[in-house]
Amino acid sequence: MHDDQLDITPEIVRSLVGDQFPQWRSWPIRQLTASEGTVNGIFRIGDTLTARFPLVPGDPAEVRRDLEAEADASAELAGRTRFPTPEPVALGEPGHGYPLPWSVQTWLPGTVATVADPGESIAFAEDLAEFIAGVRTIDTRGRTFSGGGRGGDLKNSDGWLDFCFDRSAGLLDVPRLRAMWAEFRELPRTSPDVMSHKDLIPGNVLVAGGRLAGVLDVGGLGPADPALDLVSAWHLLEAGPRQTMRERLGCDDLDWERGRAWAFQQAMGLPWYYADTNPVMARLGVRTLARLMS
Repeated sequence: MHDDQLDITPEIVRSLVGDQFPQWRSWPIRQLTASEGTVNGIFRIGDTLTARFPLVPGDPAEVRRDLEAEADASAELAGRTRFPTPEPVALGEPGHGYPLPWSVQTWLPGTVATVADPGESIAFAEDLAEFIAGVRTIDTRGRTFSGGGRGGDLKNSDGWLDFCFDRSAGLLDVPRLRAMWAEFRELPRTSPDVMSHKDLIPGNVLVAGGRLAGVLDVGGLGPADPALDLVSAWHLLEAGPRQTMRERLGCDDLDWERGRAWAFQQAMGLPWYYADTNPVMARLGVRTLARLMS
């Protein structure tokens, strides 16, 4: 998916686990080849653990700091809602040709929403609203938005959106999308930061029986625009359940429109970037944009 992507195989993982965590040496190692993950290669260790290996090269010390921050965020969220989230277990070291630190988390059962589409489920929409509301109740402890990525000032995404529009010619209705962003970027921000998951896309949501069974990739937990987690309304839900989610969260018109804006900002980066390397993510971007345009 990335030009400089690292190669990580089950044999490398088996060697790393055996050397660094001998208590798991005899456990089976299975690669999640169907994963739509874009940041980490995912491997199961036995039936209860998951190993995550960063795919993009970086400075090992910086990667370790990021993994430690992810572990802290995962621990902070664990048990704060009734919905399971991965919990940190261990950090691994480079070795056997793999150059970066890596992490181990608990495994969660369920089917990702890209496979078990919950878009028409009112019950799932109610669960999703409950999860977002629960995350918002976590104390920010004086923390504010870090300034990186989504969740701050919409206008800070102007350069990124221009980049995406240029690369989406021939794929999408770029003139219409430019006009939409021209309106989205002017939406004012009136609410203070609250705690946010920050990446509620289908690949990070587990479903069972049409209900929310768990939430993955929680390492980005942190303060942000309260509207940021509303991206899930367009990434995951059709019109009826989306309205249910809005009512359960009590969103006013401004916050709802800002949620649309953040969903737009995220979706614009998917169709062109993943067109040839991750069809699931590319289709997600196209579907979300279609929902926003309708």
